[in-house]
Amino acid sequence: MNTSTRENYRKIIEICKDIYLKKSKDYGSAWRILRVPSLTDQIFIKAQRIRSIQEKNVMKIKENIDGEFIGIINYCIMAIIQLEYDRDNIDVEIDELERLYNKYSNEIMDLLLNKNHDYNEAWKEMRISSMTDIILMKLYRTKQIESNGGETLISEGVKANYQDIVNYSVFCLIKILIFKE
Repeated sequence: MNTSTRENYRKIIEICKDIYLKKSKDYGSAWRILRVPSLTDQIFIKAQRIRSIQEKNVMKIKENIDGEFIGIINYCIMAIIQLEYDRDNIDVEIDELERLYNKYSNEIMDLLLNKNHDYNEAWKEMRISSMTDIILMKLYRTKQIESNGGETLISEGVKANYQDIVNYSVFCLIKILIFKE
């Protein structure tokens, strides 16, 4: 894997984590009350806004799409935390929230490194609009799996879709913030 992709991934995740931690200091862990499908819908709203702006080439609310991709990343990590962390414990201390964020973002980076090796950094040749479409497709898949009670016959589960969504969002942010596309 290209070292710069790993470094760029870390830069993007640090930006996302900084926002996540600041919001956690402001709001605590109030988001823990949300069920996983509610987090999926939050991610969907952000992805749909990105696609709408890409298609219309106009935005009426002056919030750039990079902020939406950051939100997608953070909501996906929050959803993974909801899937795997004690659901009865809504009040989680900031240090524990940071530990969980680091744990899952590192797991996701390991997945990215392995896939990026096998796909030979194909993402660099992809359009941001195509990656947005893939994110939306993975969200529709996730919603279908959630409608099926989390059961799949042959497909990867909800967590794998969240992980892929994070990675595509990171790729988009690398293109937007670092490559300046």
